Amino acid sequence: MAKLFDRITVNPEVCMGQPIIRGMRITVAFVLKLLASGMSHGEILTAYPELEEGDILQVIEYAAWLASEYHHPTPAYAE
Repeated sequence: MAKLFDRITVNPEVCMGQPIIRGMRITVAFVLKLLASGMSHGEILTAYPELEEGDILQVIEYAAWLASEYHHPTPAYAE
Protein backbone atom coordinates (compact mmCIF):
# COMPACT_ATOMS: atom_id res chain seq x y z
CA MET A 1 0.00 0.00 0.00
CA ALA A 2 1.45 3.36 -1.03
CA LYS A 3 1.88 6.10 1.55
CA LEU A 4 -0.47 9.03 1.06
CA PHE A 5 1.10 12.45 1.37
CA ASP A 6 -1.86 14.74 0.86
CA ARG A 7 0.01 17.98 1.65
CA ILE A 8 2.98 17.37 -0.65
CA THR A 9 2.62 17.85 -4.37
CA VAL A 10 4.89 17.78 -7.40
CA ASN A 11 4.23 19.99 -10.39
CA PRO A 12 6.84 20.30 -13.15
CA GLU A 13 5.73 23.91 -13.63
CA VAL A 14 6.40 24.92 -10.00
CA CYS A 15 9.86 25.05 -8.39
CA MET A 16 11.36 22.93 -11.17
CA GLY A 17 9.32 19.90 -10.16
CA GLN A 18 10.61 19.69 -6.59
CA PRO A 19 8.18 18.42 -3.96
CA ILE A 20 6.26 21.40 -2.57
CA ILE A 21 3.77 22.05 0.21
CA ARG A 22 0.11 22.20 -0.88
CA GLY A 23 0.92 23.70 -4.29
CA MET A 24 2.71 26.71 -2.79
CA ARG A 25 6.19 27.73 -3.78
CA ILE A 26 7.60 26.37 -0.53
CA THR A 27 9.64 23.25 -1.11
CA VAL A 28 9.97 20.27 1.18
CA ALA A 29 13.74 20.78 1.06
CA PHE A 30 13.38 24.39 2.24
CA VAL A 31 11.29 23.40 5.26
CA LEU A 32 13.77 20.63 6.10
CA LYS A 33 16.63 23.15 5.93
CA LEU A 34 14.77 25.46 8.32
CA LEU A 35 14.31 22.57 10.75
CA ALA A 36 17.95 21.50 10.36
CA SER A 37 19.09 25.06 11.11
CA GLY A 38 17.44 24.76 14.51
CA MET A 39 14.20 26.66 13.94
CA SER A 40 11.30 25.40 15.99
CA HIS A 41 7.93 24.60 14.47
CA GLY A 42 6.57 27.77 16.06
CA GLU A 43 9.33 29.92 14.59
CA ILE A 44 8.73 28.48 11.13
CA LEU A 45 4.98 29.04 11.40
CA THR A 46 5.54 32.63 12.50
CA ALA A 47 7.97 33.31 9.66
CA TYR A 48 5.77 31.55 7.08
CA PRO A 49 2.15 31.97 8.25
CA GLU A 50 0.83 30.23 5.13
CA LEU A 51 2.23 26.98 6.53
CA GLU A 52 0.40 24.84 9.05
CA GLU A 53 1.70 22.49 11.74
CA GLY A 54 0.44 19.55 9.65
CA ASP A 55 2.65 20.68 6.77
CA ILE A 56 5.77 20.55 8.91
CA LEU A 57 4.87 17.16 10.34
CA GLN A 58 4.23 15.75 6.88
CA VAL A 59 7.55 17.14 5.59
CA ILE A 60 9.33 15.22 8.35
CA GLU A 61 7.32 12.08 7.61
CA TYR A 62 8.02 12.44 3.87
CA ALA A 63 11.76 12.81 4.51
CA ALA A 64 11.75 9.70 6.69
CA TRP A 65 9.85 7.80 4.00
CA LEU A 66 12.36 8.88 1.34
CA ALA A 67 15.29 7.91 3.52
CA SER A 68 13.90 4.43 3.97
CA GLU A 69 13.05 3.93 0.29
CA TYR A 70 16.54 4.24 -1.14
CA HIS A 71 19.85 2.89 -0.02
CA HIS A 72 22.76 5.20 -0.69
CA PRO A 73 26.00 4.15 0.95
CA THR A 74 27.46 6.85 3.17
CA PRO A 75 30.92 7.79 1.93
CA ALA A 76 33.78 7.01 4.30
CA TYR A 77 35.61 10.07 5.53
CA ALA A 78 39.26 10.05 6.48
CA GLU A 79 39.87 11.43 9.95
